[in-house]
Amino acid sequence: MATLLYRLGRSSFRNRGRVVAVWVLLLALMGVGAALFMGPSSDKFSMPGTESQRALDALARDFPQASGATGTIVVAAPEGGKLDPAAVAPLVKEAAAVPGVVAAVDPFQARAVSPDGRYALITVQFAGTAEDLADGTREAYLRVGSQVTGMQVEHGGDVLRAAPEVGGSEAIGVLIAAVVLIITLGSLVAAGMTLLNALAGVAVGMGGLYALSGVVELTSVTPVLALMLGLAVGIDYSLFITSRYRQFLTEGLDREEAAGRATGTAGSAVVFAGATVVIALAGLFVAGIPFLTVMGLAAAGTVAVAVFVAITLLPAILAFAGEKVLPRKQRGGTETTTKEGFGYTWGRLVTKLGIPILVIGIAGLGALALPAQDLRLALPDTGSAAPGSPARAAYDLTSEGFGEGFNSRLIAVVTTKDPATTTALAGQAAQMIMQVPGVLAAAPPQPNATGTTALVAIIPKNGPTSAETEQAVHDIRAKLATLSGAEIAVTGATALGIDVSDKLAEAMPVYLLLVVGLSVLLLMLVFRSILVPLKAALGFLLTVGSTFGITVAIFQEGHLAGLLGVDQPGPLVSFLPILLIGILFGLAMDYEVFLVSRMREDFVHGDTPRQATINGMGHNARVVTAAALIMTSVFGGFVFMDDPIIKSMGFALAIGVLIDAFVVRMTLVPAVMAMLGRSAWWLPRWLDRILPDLDVEGEKLRHHLTVSAEPTPERVG
Repeated sequence: MATLLYRLGRSSFRNRGRVVAVWVLLLALMGVGAALFMGPSSDKFSMPGTESQRALDALARDFPQASGATGTIVVAAPEGGKLDPAAVAPLVKEAAAVPGVVAAVDPFQARAVSPDGRYALITVQFAGTAEDLADGTREAYLRVGSQVTGMQVEHGGDVLRAAPEVGGSEAIGVLIAAVVLIITLGSLVAAGMTLLNALAGVAVGMGGLYALSGVVELTSVTPVLALMLGLAVGIDYSLFITSRYRQFLTEGLDREEAAGRATGTAGSAVVFAGATVVIALAGLFVAGIPFLTVMGLAAAGTVAVAVFVAITLLPAILAFAGEKVLPRKQRGGTETTTKEGFGYTWGRLVTKLGIPILVIGIAGLGALALPAQDLRLALPDTGSAAPGSPARAAYDLTSEGFGEGFNSRLIAVVTTKDPATTTALAGQAAQMIMQVPGVLAAAPPQPNATGTTALVAIIPKNGPTSAETEQAVHDIRAKLATLSGAEIAVTGATALGIDVSDKLAEAMPVYLLLVVGLSVLLLMLVFRSILVPLKAALGFLLTVGSTFGITVAIFQEGHLAGLLGVDQPGPLVSFLPILLIGILFGLAMDYEVFLVSRMREDFVHGDTPRQATINGMGHNARVVTAAALIMTSVFGGFVFMDDPIIKSMGFALAIGVLIDAFVVRMTLVPAVMAMLGRSAWWLPRWLDRILPDLDVEGEKLRHHLTVSAEPTPERVG
């Protein structure tokens, strides 16, 4: 692979104009495709095979007027006052006149008024789903009651779902990354070129993603995740290759040869690292959840583009940059030697104090992982929306007037072939539901036009993401399963969120086993070793455990939550753990390959195991440190977003990268490598013969270059 990439790097360098033109053309095509074919994002989480989804499908088939989006307008009188039915009636009429609204229910007729008469809920039923509604419809809905005085009017419901905005706070991470690049590379040209290369890859990847959104349904989180990953790995991959290119220049190689060798050596590690991220993200299909599969494939696509940009466009840009890619004092060959940096000092210290460092490191990460035992998963509800937003204001006002359970409403769908049987069994179901602890009320059944399907509205006592509500849903389903003669399923946003969480919790151990097994196999191919892959996998588990623990402590338990702007601590979003495992796996392998490959290279060339470990740290610690800081800053920039999903995802990835890079890879790994000595590189001969040689370290390339440089017999003499 290294030889192939070497030739690709030299070719891209030599044909720089054509390569840049191809990428510019591709960027233009993706931009035009995005403009022409971009479709709306969605917050619809379909769950094939779950009870919630079966109920929703039944509603769409047998009760279409109840299957569309719903809105809830919360009305409140001043403190100490009561609502006047005559004052609320115009609001109901105004809501019913909104385009796309099927019906608006008067709260006094539906008995949706609080016991003290101060609060009322106007239920608004739309014809289409939340994803089908035009922005004008939402705006008209939000204007209902805007001219009312003497009452507080707030708007909620799934009709207000909106995609998180991209383009503001995440720029902070990019600016920090630029500063780190300038400090690390010592050249504005090198830093700007590296950043420009990464941004070009992100632009192409995001353009392609948005172009496909017209035919593939994307959740609102998907583009943000793709942007987050594309930026982080794009900058890192470009940094790795640029750093190796500069090293070869200072060793006296001409620029084209340096570009070829940098692409062949560092580029091989980039391809391997990118492949692990792509495979891990694509492997999300094991969860069997369509929206998660699409999310993983979209993010994997942007990572793949980042890899191709790094090994083709970057060598071309390096050709245009000339010697300006080097610090001023190294240009023109005036300085070709560098002093030993902090990496050597740290490497010597870690290898000398291996056992104490291992004990402290493992114990510390284990302690940080303890809160993960209490991990709870749920889909976010409007109670976690940004303070001041319409959805959050409606949630808080509803909770204030009626209790949090009114934000957790469920629906039991009862279906039979006979109208009389439907009515009788739906009535029995309502009575059985009322006997379940955690249920506040169950409304009388509402039949459809044919009488074969009836709905029973259920109001739990607690909020949508509470453990009590989750238990109530399971108890309701268990109790209704004993009622024969009808198909009964419980659904609603709360029930759907519980089903998503349960299914993901079941899939997570399988996915973790897949990822860990994959890491062992891939690293065995790269390093021709048994113990190095096992050590890497165990280190990855330490990273994941401690990251989960810290994230749970802040976002779920509320410790230091205010510092991160977490207004409402609660369960983590259902798909965060499985996404975190996939992404951190790939990023962890980045640092593992860049550090350990140099250790193996020096060991193979005759250094002692301890000295090889020190050399690996000395040569690569600076680049890995910069890469980790860049990736952390990019991910950390998303912590400033209001969306709770993006905030928790950005934080977990940022803290995970910090732990993996600085604690696991740059501290525990060299300590273990020094302790293992020569046994670290042991591989049974029979296994060595079976495993294919990927040549990630470029051994075949070095041999090829050595042979090419030797004089032929005709030239001798």
